[in-house]
Amino acid sequence: MLKRFLSYYKPYKVMFTFDMIASLLVSLIGIFYPMITRTMLNVYIPEQNYQMILIFGCTLLGLYFIKMLLNYFIQYQGHMIGVKMQARMRSDMFRHLQTLPYKFYDNHETGKIMSRMTNDLNDISELAHHGPENILISSISIIAAFVYLMTINVYLTLIIFACVPVLLIISFTMRKKMRSAFMESRKAVAEINAALESSVSGIRVTKAFTNTDTEIKKFEVGNGAFVSARRKAFKAMGVFHSSTTFVTEIFNVVVLIAGGLFLYAGKIGLGDYTAFIVSINVFLAPVRQLIQFMEQYQNGVTGFKRFVEIMDAKSEQDKDDASVLGKAQGDIRFDNVSYGYGEEKDVLHDFSLDIKKGEIFALVGPSGGGKTTVCHLIPRFYQIEQGNIYIDGKEIRDLTAQSIRQNIGIVQQDVYLFNASIRDNILYGRPDATEEEIIEAAKRANIHEYVCSLEKGYNTVIGERGVKLSGGQKQRLSIARVFLKNPPILILDEATSALDNTTEILIQQSLDELCKGRTTIVVAHRLSTVKNADKIAVISDGKIVEQGKHEELLEKNGKYAELYKLQFKNS
Repeated sequence: MLKRFLSYYKPYKVMFTFDMIASLLVSLIGIFYPMITRTMLNVYIPEQNYQMILIFGCTLLGLYFIKMLLNYFIQYQGHMIGVKMQARMRSDMFRHLQTLPYKFYDNHETGKIMSRMTNDLNDISELAHHGPENILISSISIIAAFVYLMTINVYLTLIIFACVPVLLIISFTMRKKMRSAFMESRKAVAEINAALESSVSGIRVTKAFTNTDTEIKKFEVGNGAFVSARRKAFKAMGVFHSSTTFVTEIFNVVVLIAGGLFLYAGKIGLGDYTAFIVSINVFLAPVRQLIQFMEQYQNGVTGFKRFVEIMDAKSEQDKDDASVLGKAQGDIRFDNVSYGYGEEKDVLHDFSLDIKKGEIFALVGPSGGGKTTVCHLIPRFYQIEQGNIYIDGKEIRDLTAQSIRQNIGIVQQDVYLFNASIRDNILYGRPDATEEEIIEAAKRANIHEYVCSLEKGYNTVIGERGVKLSGGQKQRLSIARVFLKNPPILILDEATSALDNTTEILIQQSLDELCKGRTTIVVAHRLSTVKNADKIAVISDGKIVEQGKHEELLEKNGKYAELYKLQFKNS
């Protein structure tokens, strides 16, 4: 994992090198103060050499000015390295998320994914910037302080450094507890983000059902879990900091007692003793910095682990020798296909189906029978493990997923529109389309006149998920999108079931226009919308129980006739 983390430094290695050099110089400048203090106490002050006192003072002032410039560089450029690494990780994660299969999103909430892309990566950025700097500055400062203290008094220095192993043992012991506590805290933050995203997205449903109190209670459960997780994290951190701080403060006690005894015995002069007391703080400052760095380290490492979990999720894979479908003719065949979602029983059982080029083929039947699953398997949204599916005689696993999906247009019941302009939403069907092609697609979807009636026309922003549009207008925009794509295969998955009868009739005219010259699979509960289909298949419990034209199925007086009579018994 360390190797993967370090790889993100590679594009910024020149600036990173300068950042480390600046950090090194800052740590070296820090040791000059006790050195100058010792010289002035032992030499220039007793000799009353005011000229050298002023020279050393001005030298120290100059070094501090240089240190100020170096600190500015470290803070600015160092943070920018961290931000750029964060942006690169975010880009890598976003690109990887685009390659993950439907199954991944079935098992991971949007809010939790967003938490990993924002909160976790922010902590990784802080670690990327401060980690190397803190380690380098602290290490150099500790080593330089040790060497300098040895020049003052070897025995007193060895006594002081005898306390270091105790500090290291406490640090490593407490680090494990902090790591698990911070991981739990991360998960709690992700849960809150997921609950918040779900609640805000469904705010209209909440208001419609006057369930504000219910949503608040649900949120407070997650909020309480967050407080509990953070309590554990801060408790572990509190024990860590209080223990390590106590040990570092013992250093001052040791210096005071041991140094006083050495001074009394004549083993050290007053000037050296004073310089030693000043210098011990030069040693303790980087030690404290390393201790404080542990919290940041745990945050960053925990965040990177969660980042890696996403990055290691298996992408959709094409075969190494997968071919490109090209422009499809539209023949589709299912051959003994069985499929189930995860641990669930199979939704489809030995399912076989033959759809000819240009045919309008309707799938009807009770909910949960497998109709939508059929629609999801054709574009390879889910991978079948048993049986085969063919497009134009080619097994879909032998084709690239992208080339299959380029040949398929989907209009669903739940239309997803982006918080962008009408033009941008239609353009999603084919981003390189011209303005004339956009308008033509809108006309064929019977939405052009409405768009022209708007003040900003095609530049009108429609809000999140198209909230500013009616259900029929959303559906027409999605149809315009497919017109622009112009695919040879069309899937209509309950495309009009959420609309009122009047709007459905208007939308159906657009859909009839869309179906012309394409192989079309229609999933519908309203049998009135599929009466004119070339063929109708009744699916129940993952199998086709009847198949034929509308009139033929009515004459059979079987499952289809039963469904038809139930829907129209009041007419």
